Amino acid sequence: MGSTVRRNRAATALGLAAVLALSACTSAPPAATPQTTTPGTGASPAVAGPVQPAGDPVVIASELDAPWSILRLPGAGTLISERDTTLVRELLADGSLREAGAVPAARPGGEGGLLGLAYLADTAASGGSGWVYAYFTTESDNRIERMPLLGAAGSHALGDPEPVLAGLPRAGNHDGGRLGFGPDGFLYATAGDAGNTSNAQDLDSLGGKILRMTPTGGVPSDNPFGTLVYSFGHRNPQGIAWDSQGRLWASEFGQNTWDELNLIEAGGNYGWPEVEGQEGNADYIDPVQQWSTDVASPSGIAIVNDTLFMANLRGARLWSVDVSEGASSTGAPTEWFVNDFGRLRDVVSGPGGTLWFVSNNTDGRGSPVAGDDRLYQVDLQEGEATDG
Repeated sequence: MGSTVRRNRAATALGLAAVLALSACTSAPPAATPQTTTPGTGASPAVAGPVQPAGDPVVIASELDAPWSILRLPGAGTLISERDTTLVRELLADGSLREAGAVPAARPGGEGGLLGLAYLADTAASGGSGWVYAYFTTESDNRIERMPLLGAAGSHALGDPEPVLAGLPRAGNHDGGRLGFGPDGFLYATAGDAGNTSNAQDLDSLGGKILRMTPTGGVPSDNPFGTLVYSFGHRNPQGIAWDSQGRLWASEFGQNTWDELNLIEAGGNYGWPEVEGQEGNADYIDPVQQWSTDVASPSGIAIVNDTLFMANLRGARLWSVDVSEGASSTGAPTEWFVNDFGRLRDVVSGPGGTLWFVSNNTDGRGSPVAGDDRLYQVDLQEGEATDG
């Protein structure tokens, strides 16, 4: 715990907490000019080992409305989804935002609305440079559509949508919603149990699962059950990312006791609702790390140099974990920016050895101040060794 406190203090001691305190905020935090060139899955610092934040985060963009997913495009540009407006907004080079498109079929309510985004390069995408995939809630279900990405950086637009997958269980909570293309080229999606705990253990339901599909929604031939289900026994997973060895990690909301970080295996059963957290039951796969719900409530995750960063809502902080050794030995989790920026929804690798994360104080559960919500950037540097 001593190293955790020391790192958190070092990251915030220059007074940014006072500038961005969630009450009586009188001046805007320092702003950065965003770099919009994005190499593939994101640049990493020029170091070989684990990384950690260095210095104070700066603001890239402000005035976002319940942002949910940060999508950095290969080549140039960044898109951000807004859950309740159902808009996809483009980040411009001067830090301003413009509307790139919307998802007309999305119907916000509770935790649902326009959620995760993903991108697939494809020059045959109806005249665009590729496809933007969106996970969203409708009046009757959760579903995934894709839209051609039109135009150049600074003037991107979304073309007409095409269906990918429909019929995912929906509710006012536990809608999952994260999308990502894995190193195998398949699309992965996190689906919550939609408030019905029986969905998670029911292999005939797509709720409470991590799903794996082709870019058009088909079932890959090597999926473990011959369906879209890749893993099951999940309550409300909202973060997925891959490490340098191609291993899939997922963050998951617990109920009352433990939030989880899981290393995902094809066909794995992660126990919900029979178990929550690390119970040592041989019938289920235990999480690699767990946190009490008051310091976590995890959403998006990102992996840089095999350091996993996890954005947290109720916990109002970033956690970092060294995952280079897989499930056999992860480093001790470290907390950053505790209560400095309020609820945090998503985190991604940024350009030039940086990390980007977005606050989520305007979602109806936070305490927004003037300028919320904001997209932040912080430098990364070589991390300190931690005890496992």
